[in-house]
Amino acid sequence: MAGEGGDRRHGRRSLPASRNAAVLVRSAHRRKPSSTEWLSRQLNDPYVAEARRLGYRSRAAFKLIELDDRFGLLLPGRRVADLGCAPGGWTQVAVERAGLGNVVGIDAVETAPIPGARILRGDIRDPAVAVLLRAELGVPADLVLSDMAPSTTGHSATDHLRIVALAETAFAVAEQILEPGGAFVAKVFQGGAEGELLAHLKRAFREVRHAKPPASRAQSAETYVIAKGFRGRG
Repeated sequence: MAGEGGDRRHGRRSLPASRNAAVLVRSAHRRKPSSTEWLSRQLNDPYVAEARRLGYRSRAAFKLIELDDRFGLLLPGRRVADLGCAPGGWTQVAVERAGLGNVVGIDAVETAPIPGARILRGDIRDPAVAVLLRAELGVPADLVLSDMAPSTTGHSATDHLRIVALAETAFAVAEQILEPGGAFVAKVFQGGAEGELLAHLKRAFREVRHAKPPASRAQSAETYVIAKGFRGRG
């Protein structure tokens, strides 16, 4: 799914390009043009169809698959915390690749149970969340994931600041629960407002990189920051 020929480590094949004719979605009297556009995109998106076929809760699962194939994040036995896990696509992939019982997901909204994972309810802005995650994992995490994004306003500068704030909050949690040598992955938007966050990450990790996985829609401003080699709390 990550590239031509797929990922041999996990026995996966690349996601095939859709060969079906495009589905034409006509405008409806009561439907907003933006809703028609979204529906058309969903119906013609091969990742959406493949997620449904494989039982993933969202197409976002393929973003983590592709990031893992490239950066080797989800090795078997690694302890993983998935922040803002709803609806659960990333948690499902983490369980498949890190193993049953090694993954804890948390979100402020109700998330349906995921076999092999422990799902908690909580707001990552609450200082008690780090304590809760540490207790649930039993040992420090090897990997902290955050695919969180705020509701967009349509104003790019505002949206960028809001998603960077979420990533900063996720990093604050990661600092408290990560094992030295661990990794952190978070969604950000392309732009310059994350300079302070990147400075913090470069001090805290040995390697910091950006990546936009193929499953991320080309028109989306999202990208991911991948930080590896946590130096430990100072």
